[in-house]
Amino acid sequence: MNILLRILALVAIAILVAFAVFHQSDSTPEPGAQLLDIAEHGDLSALDALLQPSTKVDVRDSCDWTPLMKAALYGHSEIVGRLLDAGAQIDAQDKGGYTAMMLAASNDHADIVDMLLTRGTMVDHQEQTQGWTALIWAAGKGHAETVETLLRHGADRTLKDFAGRSAADHAREGGHEAISEQLAGSSH
Repeated sequence: MNILLRILALVAIAILVAFAVFHQSDSTPEPGAQLLDIAEHGDLSALDALLQPSTKVDVRDSCDWTPLMKAALYGHSEIVGRLLDAGAQIDAQDKGGYTAMMLAASNDHADIVDMLLTRGTMVDHQEQTQGWTALIWAAGKGHAETVETLLRHGADRTLKDFAGRSAADHAREGGHEAISEQLAGSSH
């Protein structure tokens, strides 16, 4: 019985050591995972420390989101600028066809929308699930400044989603009459 207890104790120690070694080597996330986290949380100093000429800035998470998409979603304009300067694909799409532009527009980050448009992003891209554009997103949510930014950059106010509804329709359905009237009116 004494020998059996010693063997069990040795096995338990071996398991604990193996567990500790395994988790110790796994404690530092890969640079790609770090970059996604940094972009989401807006940690500019961590981004500057991580970015090197060899850094792959278009890593993707399980939903195919890139660091640029996460930074645009959360309104981290300095991170967006740094990632673009480092070569991030401005029109990268996730599994549903969403881009950084759409994520910024749907969350009323007009400054990021303006930056992306100035740098050449697609203004009228339609995502693949409902056919929404950045303008439809912004109008439906009542984001007047973002709508104005998109229109200033030539967004097509006549595009319709897969259900046949325009940005003006979405604005009206969302109770945003001033935006709906602006979109239904003639171009300026």
